[in-house]
Amino acid sequence: MGLKFNEIGRTGMKVANLAFGASSLGGVFHEIDESRAINAVFTAVENGLNFIDVSPYYGHYKAETVLGKALKDIPREKYFLSTKVGRYGKDGVNTWDYSAKRATESVFESMERLHVDHIDLINVHDIEFQAGLPGGLQKVADETLPALVELREKGIVSHVGITDLQLENLKWVVDHVPAGTIESILNFCHFCLNDEKLNDYLGYFEQKGIGVINASPLAMGLLTERGVPDWHPAPKPLVEACAKAAQHCKSKGTSIEKLAVQYSISNPRIATTLFSSANPDNVLRNIRVAQEPLDWDLVFEVQEIIGSQKRVSWCNS
Repeated sequence: MGLKFNEIGRTGMKVANLAFGASSLGGVFHEIDESRAINAVFTAVENGLNFIDVSPYYGHYKAETVLGKALKDIPREKYFLSTKVGRYGKDGVNTWDYSAKRATESVFESMERLHVDHIDLINVHDIEFQAGLPGGLQKVADETLPALVELREKGIVSHVGITDLQLENLKWVVDHVPAGTIESILNFCHFCLNDEKLNDYLGYFEQKGIGVINASPLAMGLLTERGVPDWHPAPKPLVEACAKAAQHCKSKGTSIEKLAVQYSISNPRIATTLFSSANPDNVLRNIRVAQEPLDWDLVFEVQEIIGSQKRVSWCNS
């Protein structure tokens, strides 16, 4: 078996069903070895992953900077590149700015850091944060997205999307902009072993011609043998249920990480699923796992163990 390829909506971008998320390159969760991180990008592209997603927010510009060092040595036709606007940070302090002016500036700054003269997909990042700012989500519809559409019309970017944890927010914005404005959505933690709520929205997005990108197959660390990091916002009963499911997989001679990645890429209606690692060995392992058959019996067993905690979610922070 090889990697499967799907089109992101009607964009013409045919991408592998597993994709490289570059958040780890920013040392978001722990310090990284930059040379190994760059090698992780090479490993991903050399082994068929042709969609790379990043953001100025990851590592407060560091992820884009490190990724840019790798991209200098990769032929541009080998990958589709996605980055974002709206979330930023400096000196350890997170900032948000969804204004048209900042969005436009941000795109050119990202291209400079990434050493490219064109971005395939530009996204408004985690729109739920604008929901809590003056203007609310209406500002994304009235100001942020029109600025990105203008860049699309000028050929600086090819496609425009939005990202968020909350599916309801994604739908709201799609409903409040002209048809064709949004070409893709990126949602995370809602198509994984413990939560497949994204399924409820696939028909809606398909009807609008909008491609679907999934992220975080391990549910931000919930679906791992080592267990969740301290900062994880999941409620305790969900954490405990996932820990039991992880032990069950181990007792069956496999890992919940492997099952989680395979499950997250199993739905052909979802164009691709992002995972992130700055370790080339982990990248290669995930690519190999993606090409092995999924044990559906084990999926059902795991979901039974998760039980009443299935689809229990949390707020982003």
